[in-house]
Amino acid sequence: MSRYLSRRSLLVGGAAVAVAGASGVGLVEAGVVPGRGRLHGVLGLTGEDGVAPDVPPGAVESGSFASAARGTTVGWTVMYPHGADPDVALPVVLMLHGRGGDHTSAINDLNADRYLTAAVQAGTAPFALAAVDGGADSYWHRRASGDDPARMLMTEFLPLLKKLGLRTERFGVLGWSMGGYGALLLAAEQSAKRVAAAGAMSPALWHKASEAASGAYDGVDDFQRNQVFGRAADFKDVALRIDCGRDDPFADAVRDLRTEVTAAGGLQAGAHTAGYWRRMLGAQLAFLGEKIRD
Repeated sequence: MSRYLSRRSLLVGGAAVAVAGASGVGLVEAGVVPGRGRLHGVLGLTGEDGVAPDVPPGAVESGSFASAARGTTVGWTVMYPHGADPDVALPVVLMLHGRGGDHTSAINDLNADRYLTAAVQAGTAPFALAAVDGGADSYWHRRASGDDPARMLMTEFLPLLKKLGLRTERFGVLGWSMGGYGALLLAAEQSAKRVAAAGAMSPALWHKASEAASGAYDGVDDFQRNQVFGRAADFKDVALRIDCGRDDPFADAVRDLRTEVTAAGGLQAGAHTAGYWRRMLGAQLAFLGEKIRD
């Protein structure tokens, strides 16, 4: 009898664990329990990481300048597709890095130089990518400290790119995470008069100031002044592509923004990782290259 009871207890206990486990997964899937992205990562449901194309990178130029708009010295990098004719003035796409990044992140984290060559080899008209230091946590807008990365882009970096022989009358902009938000904000502020196309990967978006990451804004007023929601008219003639992983913490806000604007892209398997951004980078560059070629 004791053996029977022990086995019976084991069976009942095992069933309870199984039910609890199944319920737990269900709660995570429903968003009730945190960790959905981590669980999906373990289960392989966030998709494969992007791998740099096996193509030669093109020429790269780098330098720095003293930025009056930012009150500091900023570094920059310009990437050209392999085999580009140096005598042809190329259109340019600005690349805005994520939080904690700098102008080197486009190559070091995303292999953007190789993805650029691959896009051109696949038939996209040649263009250049230009990255610059926007501040580790500036969120690409003017801050109470006086640091103004958006003004730096328009009044200092673009004139520098023009001196390098690039076409800057109208340009594209692409960013990820903090930089994805920055790309959308710059497009809304400048509209189609200057920004022909904008791409955002996992843009850092919040509906309320109380939800924003610490340090992203200088308060509620700063948050309200620099919103991208409710500005469909400002995006009207800007070609947009917005991508986000379904397991990204910004997925719900990105989904909401996509209901307001007309944008290519969508929500795919993925999380808030460099692997996801690399996976999406090729499609983003093909889109931007096509939209800025004229």
